[in-house]
Amino acid sequence: MNRDKNLPLTETVYYVLLALKEPAHGYAIMQKVEELSGGQVRLAAGTMYGAIENLQKKNLIMSLPSDDPRRKMYTITDLGKAVLYADYQRMKFMLSTTEQIFGEVIPDEKI
Repeated sequence: MNRDKNLPLTETVYYVLLALKEPAHGYAIMQKVEELSGGQVRLAAGTMYGAIENLQKKNLIMSLPSDDPRRKMYTITDLGKAVLYADYQRMKFMLSTTEQIFGEVIPDEKI
């Protein structure tokens, strides 16, 4: 498997990209990340805007024109979708390999 230089994604970046399947502004991204992660990932504004800046530099997301100059809208790019999907495939492979080794999904009490 050829490894993309953007992989592996951090959990935060993974959820931000996933949240941007639909265009959103910063606060909506923070809410969506928390919802998608079942409350496991809560972004502070500084963390979220730092991630947005880095993702824009890597061309994984882009800003969109907005009617409200106070709210920047963002969306995932085609490259961002490809990287997100590649990380999803990477994690699926890891889970499959782990399940083959253990012969089953690992119950919590074995952790």
